[in-house]
Amino acid sequence: MIQKGQKINDRYQIIKSIGEGGMANVYLAFDTILERNVAVKVLRGDLANDEKFVRRFQREALSASSLSHPNIVEVYDVGEDDGIYYIVMEYIEGKHLKQLLKRRGKLTLEEAVDIMLQVTDGMACAHDSYIIHRDIKPQNIMILENGLVKITDFGIAMALNSTQLTQTNSVMGSVHYIPPEQASGKGCTIQSDVYSMGILFYELLTGTLPYKGDNAVEIALKHLKNPLPSIREELPNVPQPVENIILKACAKNPKNRYADAREMHEDLKTCLSKSRADEPKYVYNYPEFDEKDKKSVSETKKIDKVDKVKEKKEEVGVKKITEKDYHKKENKVLIVLGFVFAALAIITTSVVVLLPKLTSSKDLVVPDVSDKTVDEAVDILTKMGLKISAENKTVTSDTIEKGKVVKTSPNKGRTVKEGSEVVIYESSGAGTITLEDYTGKNYIEVKTILEQINKLFVIQKTEEVGNESNYEKDEIIKQEPAAGTEVKEGDTITLYVPDIVDSYPDFTKGNYSLTDIQAFCDKYKLKLEVEYKPTDEYEQGAIISQSRIAGSSIISNMSLKIVIADSLEDTTD
Repeated sequence: MIQKGQKINDRYQIIKSIGEGGMANVYLAFDTILERNVAVKVLRGDLANDEKFVRRFQREALSASSLSHPNIVEVYDVGEDDGIYYIVMEYIEGKHLKQLLKRRGKLTLEEAVDIMLQVTDGMACAHDSYIIHRDIKPQNIMILENGLVKITDFGIAMALNSTQLTQTNSVMGSVHYIPPEQASGKGCTIQSDVYSMGILFYELLTGTLPYKGDNAVEIALKHLKNPLPSIREELPNVPQPVENIILKACAKNPKNRYADAREMHEDLKTCLSKSRADEPKYVYNYPEFDEKDKKSVSETKKIDKVDKVKEKKEEVGVKKITEKDYHKKENKVLIVLGFVFAALAIITTSVVVLLPKLTSSKDLVVPDVSDKTVDEAVDILTKMGLKISAENKTVTSDTIEKGKVVKTSPNKGRTVKEGSEVVIYESSGAGTITLEDYTGKNYIEVKTILEQINKLFVIQKTEEVGNESNYEKDEIIKQEPAAGTEVKEGDTITLYVPDIVDSYPDFTKGNYSLTDIQAFCDKYKLKLEVEYKPTDEYEQGAIISQSRIAGSSIISNMSLKIVIADSLEDTTD
């Protein structure tokens, strides 16, 4: 327990507690070296006892400390002092956005846009450095009295990505802003932050969250499946460009989102401009879900019908001309010649008048048919009035499964003339891929990723004893072939996971004797190491500490070190 007046690292003197959370406690402290007030965030609970998390936290927090932006809380120091893991930040006198929303309910349009401009500006700086926050929510955004916004908790949020979160408040607080890909276990990208910022924008304007539920799982499923509620139905005064920003940021399919925070920021700059007052509602370019885009199909059918009607009319016109051209009168030469000259005149007129209509063609934009079957792509393209090349090609793809379209030539988005020829590139499945380093990752997640690349990989799971402690269940500790090796379909990829037997008890509690601990080690084939520490703080023979964290998984053939209290009187200099 951190006490008032306590010094951390002989430098940061605690003044008072200023906040508590599921992951850390925050204290106002005085930096005795630089003589300034700072905020010290101290990890608490299971997080501080999770060695793996702590290592990642320190690494990511140091990475975040490289960020320098007016809208990002500056990180001054990261360290550890006698088991206390801390991060030192600039001290902000203000409230976080959640507190503001609880007091106000919802913000004005101008206030919400101003806050989002600052948030996206700060996040653009992070994204430019390839740093993902992963936990954008009102609780992690401070607002000062002068209206300046500060984004916090970069180090903790990034580190949490690799840790199973057990604190209920943390889970519930974050799940309201969780992007679909993170909810489905696919991991985070820069666009994941974009989604969370879109939900945040929605909440600032409405004072409510778009998805609610009785538990975290229910809410996460809604992020995956439920369309975003229309903000303009609830608030008709919200301009269409503002709703468009939220629609684009909160798209289920990342292809329909902003590429990063900077792109979103640029759109926010002009969302209240009169020049955008007549902007139409944003329509997704790519399917949000795994179903056909019925609208686009119906539109291509309409185009097809119009084209056929035009063709029939043009054919009728040509037929009449040819009938006049070759109508014969068999009686008099002059009459024949007269008809010939008349026919020539008609043909000349028709060429002048009809030829531009017959030869000119509409401009068409090549649609995106990637990840569709070849038959589906052919159907879409032909109905638009495009021709399919007989020289369609087959290419390997690490992302598109065999038999589906990888790309077209001309590429999607290109403007071409009606009747232009399009080459379809069909996926033959993945060719050779280079294996990444999967150690430390979850077996199930890695297996899923590899199977998505190529279903013909032979993936084996092998349980074995590791040579390090505190592995998680199904955590990959070794792989064959090694990272950097090229593999192809049919190759075997072996992933080694620890043989988890049980978990360690807390030997410092429960009156465990040395005999009890030895029996425990014999049972699980552990090597027991004993250290006696002279002290007058504990009774002689008491278990002071253990090298394996209570509740962590037991791996056979590992070592367990315990420290036992010894009397100071028995020691000599």
